[in-house]
Amino acid sequence: MRSGFVNIIGNPNVGKSTLMNALVGEKLSIVTAKAQTTRHRIMGIVNGPDYQAVFSDTPGILKPSYRLQESMMDFVDTAIGDADVILYVTDIVEKKDKNREYVEKLSKVTCPVLIAINKIDLGTQEQVLALMKEWKALVPAAEIFPISAQEKFNLENLFDAVTGALPVSPPWYDRETFTDRSMRFFASEIIREKILMNYTKEIPYCTEVVIEQFKEGEDRYDIDAVINVMRDSQKGIIIGAQGRALKKTATAARLDMEAFFEKKVFLQIFVKVEPNWREDARKLKKFGYILD
Repeated sequence: MRSGFVNIIGNPNVGKSTLMNALVGEKLSIVTAKAQTTRHRIMGIVNGPDYQAVFSDTPGILKPSYRLQESMMDFVDTAIGDADVILYVTDIVEKKDKNREYVEKLSKVTCPVLIAINKIDLGTQEQVLALMKEWKALVPAAEIFPISAQEKFNLENLFDAVTGALPVSPPWYDRETFTDRSMRFFASEIIREKILMNYTKEIPYCTEVVIEQFKEGEDRYDIDAVINVMRDSQKGIIIGAQGRALKKTATAARLDMEAFFEKKVFLQIFVKVEPNWREDARKLKKFGYILD
């Protein structure tokens, strides 16, 4: 039996969450075109007859500008330190010297490293071959895989390499478990995804969603959520004229929740001002960004 933790790291917008969802076969990580979509470390567990792969999606690597981003990078550093296999995701267009210190770390780790060059459907064969050669020179011990997570190209070969690199070990989780996260967490992430999709500029980055009530009834889930913002002006934008913007977000979130939970959902969303929550250690701990 092979079992272990496969930690997915890389820069923002290279397709880590899309790849994670494709490998796990479930939509566990939210996916948008905006940077910093993933804030937490999210695990997805895949069981086979002779393996258990515990995939872990992480925030995109960045240079922190505030305390929240520092906590996000703590998740990345922890993921590098406790990995049994590191799956580093790049793509056809990003510069290889972006956050170069993390690439240098890949050459120093003792666990197997796989490098996935994503979005190859956007490039030529010559570009892909040149990139594979360049990445092999940067991280000689790594295996290089050209892929398209969106088109699901070459994912089977990548998955086989991942499971083959797992250490011999008994499984870490029950075979019925598919994630370490709760239903409440996924409800909050679905709402946050709709905020990222429906609002522009700084608004998505100044919000945090908290599920105040998650009650399972016989026929439906009753969910109360709070969108925390930093200023009164942001609260007004979230709600919108005559509440239309918030209603649009809530309706889209409810429909996605019903598809995800396979049950009817009654969703209420409120908006609350939490000044400067991104810099407040107490609030970040409350929101799950600082762990004990």
